[in-house]
Amino acid sequence: MLDGAAVPPLPGVEATTSTRNPAARDLGTGSGPLVQHPERLKARLKELPAEPGCYLMRDGDDRILYIGKAKVLRQRVRSYFHNSPGHSPRISLMVRQVCDLEFIVTDSEDEALALESNLIKHHQPHFNVLLKDDKKYPYVCITWSESYPRIFITRQRRFSKPHDRFYGPYVDVGQLRRTLAMVKRVFPLRQRPQPLHRDRTCLNFDIGRCPGVCQEKISSDDYQQILRKVAMVFQGRNDELLTLLTGQMERYAERLDFEAAARVRDQLQGLESLSAEQKMSLGDSSISRDVLALAADRRVAAVQLFQMRAGKLVGRLGFTADA
Repeated sequence: MLDGAAVPPLPGVEATTSTRNPAARDLGTGSGPLVQHPERLKARLKELPAEPGCYLMRDGDDRILYIGKAKVLRQRVRSYFHNSPGHSPRISLMVRQVCDLEFIVTDSEDEALALESNLIKHHQPHFNVLLKDDKKYPYVCITWSESYPRIFITRQRRFSKPHDRFYGPYVDVGQLRRTLAMVKRVFPLRQRPQPLHRDRTCLNFDIGRCPGVCQEKISSDDYQQILRKVAMVFQGRNDELLTLLTGQMERYAERLDFEAAARVRDQLQGLESLSAEQKMSLGDSSISRDVLALAADRRVAAVQLFQMRAGKLVGRLGFTADA
């Protein structure tokens, strides 16, 4: 790792040795597939860290063939280059075309999963056929077309109404279900599907899990205010929501409405325990920028360019030169 970076790294991303490092250049990165050059392959595999992150495989024209994530980059990437009868024909064909490797280290496997999704959707690599089609991945839907909107997980978007909103897609459906379950514990939400209105409220109202939507014990406008806060969770705006709720709690306390302040306090504590937030995305989805990092020692200088598009890290370019 090179020291002396001029700017701090992006959250959750470590500056890694660039694909265009001196060792790779001396061995001739453009001289053909790695499997045909054992010494160059050995040098590239040696650079891989025993940490979580994403890896990118490139062909001789520098096109990205495949993007993957790993809990341990070193083990995962090396497994491709071992002769294994378990390799599918698709993987075997891909490995024979790989001319160079690149990796991005993350803080956790969950962050690697989020980054992998961002990178695949942006670059659409040829061999990532299993992740190209979003319809295989779930979304969170909020039915804003209804007076008392529902929130649920779905894989279908074709039959929605114009005002319904989808958040996603998500590559980890298990994490998505856990996040939604936590949200339903933090916020009082409608639990009952159609038909909405019944003769009496259900148990969810009695235990505070629902605000009594079925008996209209809460107005449509007030209920939609709750849903707008919930939507902020799935937009990645957790920090903004925490600030909003903190202000509400303080105002309730100033008015000596301690019961309402305690409810908001519980919501704050629940949100802080959510593990849904990923460091690989910025809170503001409108932000698109390039982040430049510079580092040098006595032998070599390196430049890393991180590409943020619509609030997400979608790519990284690396360059090196003799100092």
